[in-house]
This record gives sequence, structure tokens and C-alpha cells, in this order.
Amino acid sequence: MKIVTSTNIEACKLLSRGKVRDIYAVDDETLLIVTTDRMSAYDFMMSRPIPYKGVVLNQITLFWMDMFKDIIPNHIIESDTAKFPAQLAPYKDDLEGRAVLVRKAKPLPIECIVRGYISGSGWKSYQKNGTVCGHVLPAGLKESDKLDKAIFTPSTKAEFGQHDENISVAQASDLMGRELTDKVEEMSLAIYEKGRAYAASRGILVADTKFEFGLIGDTLYLIDEVLTPDSSRFWPADSYEPGHSQPSFDKQFLRDWLTSTTWDMKSEPPALTDEVVETTAARYQEAYRILTGCDLGLK
Repeated sequence: MKIVTSTNIEACKLLSRGKVRDIYAVDDETLLIVTTDRMSAYDFMMSRPIPYKGVVLNQITLFWMDMFKDIIPNHIIESDTAKFPAQLAPYKDDLEGRAVLVRKAKPLPIECIVRGYISGSGWKSYQKNGTVCGHVLPAGLKESDKLDKAIFTPSTKAEFGQHDENISVAQASDLMGRELTDKVEEMSLAIYEKGRAYAASRGILVADTKFEFGLIGDTLYLIDEVLTPDSSRFWPADSYEPGHSQPSFDKQFLRDWLTSTTWDMKSEPPALTDEVVETTAARYQEAYRILTGCDLGLK
């Protein structure tokens, strides 16, 4: 299996090249999504990839989507590259383990964020005024405290290089209607609760996460990535201690390294060291192993 930073699938039309994923049109109703090893942090692309990160993200997403299919349908058509259309066969080495064929859906205009613990931008907001996206939280919470009840805290979707903006549920309703907002809130919370209960049984605390939904006709589908180290904060349960930030299985190690340098977060970021690349890759793969009980065998 090879490290992939970018793809050039000439057999299909390239629709977008995002932070991590390259998306192609296979036909009018089918997309090819390739999850690369590109790494971004603080809305900047890093100069070096994280080896096999895309495989980990893709495989974790497939694991969760299968688990949640009794709650909500997902857009996956096929993940076995041997069963992909013949025109994709020449690109098998680029697609293996990291590509899926999916039904084309109309993405919703919001990020569906669920928080079970107070951390990140939620903690910063709470420190200012005791609220997170319109939710009034109890006084006296410490950083990383578990919330009595998980909360739905949507955000806008910004172009790469810009920042998503946290919004209230009421503002989300203004964007896409009350009925649909209520539905995605219900689904987001249901998926999160099932996912975090399972992860906790494997020794991982899911502090918060981001879901994406889309419509195919009038039916709501779970799309994009699900409960991955890129879209979630994964904390090891055995070292959890409120009152400060937590060690994690996600890219927080890389973020912390970046903030420890002299980088001003405005100019080109510093090149990642071998240690940062190797440690981040190992943490991603460890998250997959703990959650699934399987080893991807990546080196």
C-alpha cells in the first residue's frame, strides 16, 4: 500500500480537492471519494503528509457507518476496489484502502457538531460567557469536564483557509428550516451516544465530534467521515483528568508541536519533523486498532 498525497484519476471528472479528500464524478449519481494522506492544521496545509492517514480515516468511517446503519442510512455503495468500475482499475494502487464509491447527495449547509465534554472552542466560549452556541452550561465547569448531557452545537461551513463560525440551533433553523434542523440534531445526538458508548467500552472517550449529512431526494443520509481522529477528539480513558487539556489519539499532538514553535499562524507553517510525522501516524493507527480490534498492518 502506498502513501498518497494527491490523485489524478483521468477516467473521471475531478469535482473538488479538499483538505484531505479528492472527489470525482463517476456518473450523474455516483461519486468516487479518495481520502489522501494530506494533513492540515489551523487551516493551513502541512508540507509533509502523515503516512497512511487516509487509509485509517476511510476504514474508521466504514466501521462506524456499518454500526450506525440501523439509525440512519449512509451514502456508501462500495469500498472494495476490486468491485469498482473497470475504468478505475489502472488506479488501484492509489485507491486501495482509501477510496469509496458513494451515492451523490446534496450536503447540508452546516457542520453538525456534538460535544460531550467541554474542550476546544467550546471551552473558550464557556470561559467568556458560560454558554456554547446558545446552550447555557452550569457554572464552575473545568476544562475537559464531562457534560451532564451531550449538546448539539452546529457551525457554518467555511472555505479552506477561513474559519467555521459556531452558531445556535435557531440560526441553523434559519439556514435550512426547523424540521430538518430538528432531524439532524436528533440523528447527531443518537449517533454520538451510540458511538461514544462503544468507544468507552474500548477505552476511548469521544470528547466531541463533527458529522456531515446530505439529502438524496427527501431522505437524510450520513455522509463524509464519521468519528475519525480528524473529525473528533479521542482521549484515552485511563489518563482522563479534568482541569486541563487531554492527551489524544487525534492530531492534537501535531497541533501542540506547532504551537510550541515560533510559527505566527499567519505565514507558511514550519516543516514537520520526523518525530511529529511518525508519532501522529502511530496515534491514528492506534485509534483504529483500539476501536476495531484489528490491525491495518501499515508501516
